[in-house]
Amino acid sequence: SFVPNKRRAGVVIGGLIAPIFFNTAEDSGGMPLMADVTGMKTGDVITLDFRAGVIRGAAGEEISKLETKPPTLKDEFRAGGRLTLIIGRQLTAKSRKALGLGEAEFFTAVENPKPKPKQGFTLAQKIVGRACGVAGVLPGTACEPHMTTVGSQDTTGPMTADELKELACLEFQADLFMQSFCHTAAYPKPSDAKMHKTLPPFMVARKGVSLKPGDGVIHSWLNRLILPDTVGTGGDSHTRFPIGISFPAGSGLVAFAGALGFMPLDMPESILVKFTGKMNPGITLRDAVNAIPYFAVKKGLLTVEKKNKKNVFNGCVLEMEGLEDLTVEQAYELTDASAERSAAAAVISLKEERVAEYLKSNIALMEKMIEEGYESADTIRSRIAACREWLKDPVLIKRDAHAEYKTVLEIDLAQINEPLVACPNDPDDIRPLSAIAGDPVQEVFVGSCMTNIGQFRAAGRILDKAGTPSARVWITPPTKMDAAQLMREGYYAIFAAIGGRIEMPGCSLCMGNQARVSAGTTVFATSTRNFDHRLGDNTRVYLGSAELAALTALKGKIPTVDEYMAVMREKILPKADEIYRYLEFHKMGDFSLGYVR
Repeated sequence: SFVPNKRRAGVVIGGLIAPIFFNTAEDSGGMPLMADVTGMKTGDVITLDFRAGVIRGAAGEEISKLETKPPTLKDEFRAGGRLTLIIGRQLTAKSRKALGLGEAEFFTAVENPKPKPKQGFTLAQKIVGRACGVAGVLPGTACEPHMTTVGSQDTTGPMTADELKELACLEFQADLFMQSFCHTAAYPKPSDAKMHKTLPPFMVARKGVSLKPGDGVIHSWLNRLILPDTVGTGGDSHTRFPIGISFPAGSGLVAFAGALGFMPLDMPESILVKFTGKMNPGITLRDAVNAIPYFAVKKGLLTVEKKNKKNVFNGCVLEMEGLEDLTVEQAYELTDASAERSAAAAVISLKEERVAEYLKSNIALMEKMIEEGYESADTIRSRIAACREWLKDPVLIKRDAHAEYKTVLEIDLAQINEPLVACPNDPDDIRPLSAIAGDPVQEVFVGSCMTNIGQFRAAGRILDKAGTPSARVWITPPTKMDAAQLMREGYYAIFAAIGGRIEMPGCSLCMGNQARVSAGTTVFATSTRNFDHRLGDNTRVYLGSAELAALTALKGKIPTVDEYMAVMREKILPKADEIYRYLEFHKMGDFSLGYVR
């Protein structure tokens, strides 16, 4: 009989498959395979010959090699999914032990790589290792790290709830499970409105923490609840913790991780991105984000062309160092963008002082959440206690000097003399501002999880008293705390005066599932992705900094480098310390989460 949303046994073949989609196919009983697909086209009849390790065409000819990775993939397929295999394997082991039988031999045996004498581990390998109770976890190791933090968002949350019911989950075993409502709160359909009412008590009953519609983006909130040097996951590809590490997942794996307190992981290889040099005046952190694909293309590690695409980051952990003095809010801009590289996860090295200050702020926020009635209060209290415990000995894990990486990409920030922008419609197609100046733009979006309060201040400074913008401006703060502070500081008045469309804190245009820009327009956005038709039908979308977005809105076209630098020198650089301040709740006195109590 047909059961909605329970499709099984699908085969997905791709030259490259992003980790979150590969894992989702595994977990739902599918067979994801990475192979050369240049010899295949829609309508072809092909045969998968697993014994011979080849894919054959209709006439029996070999058209591609076939390799199943991980080695347990065939078992997962037969079991109806990776998660059912894990549960079944554990039940089988316990049953055989009770019956006095030896270990089962019918499951595929996995041989994990063994550490060499004086083995060096990367930062990611050490963090995952700690979650597994060992010094480090080498690439290719099948492991089950403990889940300290798990996040669920509203487009997949109802499916996660269904999976939790199937797992008979009465209480989460993950230390903290959080549910957000950022993708559907602004313009809810009747089904969304019903979900906004029913999903919070469902999660809270299992000791989860539920946000409220209008609170803001899952990532901007979840980052406030995480612990340093721990492992987590979330039902969104941008679950990329700026402290610790997270491996994004589909709804089924999110439910599994929350219910059982661990998740299956085949440890990926790591790529080290080393930032050197100092950023030039006028260059923003978004330019450093875009520098990663820009320099990777220059060094032959990444191609923009889709056919036979090369992407060294695909399925790997992106490890970044050289920007240790960043705040945690700033660091997230870099880890967040690892999703667009199709990386499995990301970590970044930061100073202990920065992380300690962030946790103090987060403790104040969590205390305010309890005061204002957020549930489960017990779970929030437990996380506050864990933060305080870390602050007693605020030491972060460091990588070993002799750690090994798949490759090392060095980026000299001093070589970036003008903004770098992702061009229509590919986040890998990075070009300098001088190459795109003058292109007309009809819509500008300042928002998404890639933004923080400093960028809205910067945009406001540029837009203030500068006349009516020539492009329509969308303003969407990531959280209601950002929105409230921007109101107090007068920035909402500035955005209103220039005719900006101010959206409820949340995802807004970024996902394109609710509000959308006008069809056929060219857009400049601060959001995460610029895939075809994502922000609107037949749109061309540039991705860059909030500062460049604001100036683009005023002119109705992408400015020249000279125009951009002149505005930065006049309006931003002299007041940079005042503009780029972040929400330090522990220093804000008797604050409230909203604009008024």
